Amino acid sequence: MDALNSHVNQINALLERYGVRFGIYKNGVFKEQLFPFDPIPRIIEKDEFEKIEKGLKQRVTALNMFIADVYGDKKIIKDKVIPPEFVYSSSGYMAECDGVKTPKGIASHISGIDLVQAKDGEWYILEDNLRIPSGASYPLIARDLCRKASPSTFREHAVADNRDYVRLLRDTMDYVNTGGLNVILTPGRYNAAFFEHSYLAERTGAVLVSSNELVVENNVVYLNTALGKQRVGAVYRRISDEYLDPLAFNEESLIGVPNLYDAFKSGNVAILNAPGNGVADDKGIYYFVPKMVKYYLGEECVTHNAPTYLPYYEEDMKYVLDKFDDLVIKDVAEAGGYGVVFGSSLTAEKKAEFIEMLKSEPRRFIAQEVIDFLDLDILDEDGKTPVPRKADLRAFVLSGETTEVWKSGLTRFSRNSDSFIVNSSQGGGFKDTWVLSR
Repeated sequence: MDALNSHVNQINALLERYGVRFGIYKNGVFKEQLFPFDPIPRIIEKDEFEKIEKGLKQRVTALNMFIADVYGDKKIIKDKVIPPEFVYSSSGYMAECDGVKTPKGIASHISGIDLVQAKDGEWYILEDNLRIPSGASYPLIARDLCRKASPSTFREHAVADNRDYVRLLRDTMDYVNTGGLNVILTPGRYNAAFFEHSYLAERTGAVLVSSNELVVENNVVYLNTALGKQRVGAVYRRISDEYLDPLAFNEESLIGVPNLYDAFKSGNVAILNAPGNGVADDKGIYYFVPKMVKYYLGEECVTHNAPTYLPYYEEDMKYVLDKFDDLVIKDVAEAGGYGVVFGSSLTAEKKAEFIEMLKSEPRRFIAQEVIDFLDLDILDEDGKTPVPRKADLRAFVLSGETTEVWKSGLTRFSRNSDSFIVNSSQGGGFKDTWVLSR
């Protein structure tokens, strides 16, 4: 691996050249920045990954069953496993999706599950991303560049080939395709993950399109081309639910496709991921996933949630108030590392203000034990000295004819020595994830 370390500047220069950037809006200004790559890989042993894989397949299967149920018969609500007000008050719940069936019964085709490994070796799931999870393209292109920079490294180590993600994604789109082209719908050049949209389109053979290239006629989606209209059978959308169709959701959307949702409801096109998935990756609903696994599958969770408390419940509220300084509090409506508060970091005045807000809006927050998760070595700014930093893992689970876990993933790390926040939007970097094949 020393060979890879010596090529880190070359690899980052190539990532810059290929436009491997992450864009963020901050204070109304769009700013693009390089997503820094660290050459020291995270290594996961074969046996260890097999346990993670089993847990993730179980979890995503239950989550897909929950989405179908909550917009269908609502048995889990009727059986009082989850309080109805908890579902219907979720910002991700979409009443428009009630009664709508998805092609092949799958709602979350590409699931991004965020995990951390505690210092005792145990893996915990921090959150589920079931709407438009991003990040798979970064380890894909980084591995490709690393392989070119140091071919001997991958001859000497038994590392699972991560190029398989392309096949998994293409097979997933093909499986739910209702007849026609596979397209990747992008909101455009100024989206934070535009690189990923274009890269995955190129690698899978899907057509990268913007909204003005698609038209819906008689509830069928077509792509306008120089050779005429071509039918579209699957839309891998990289646009949030509320902007997907201005006639169905937010009428002010300029990046959506009018009548796309009607085509979807009619069963004439698959949308990956399906609209309405946000009800299942709400941070409050996260608390109930172990109950979902038990309810739908009759099994105990293989991979566990971080210990989590809902201030919504009186008993949990009491615990949160008693242990406030030892917990991390998360706003269920926020993402990207925003809305995360460590109780120990607040002044007495700010703590009092926050507790009042917590008491007045208990559904808005969850509280979790602070997991002292594993530090991974990264190269310091000098490019030579390894230093420990907090890191998580976004695993990707693809649900088509079967449910498959990609033997790789996006390992994100904090660049600050005293921070637990690893998100790219907060200035974090990424590294490759090696799953050993033997």
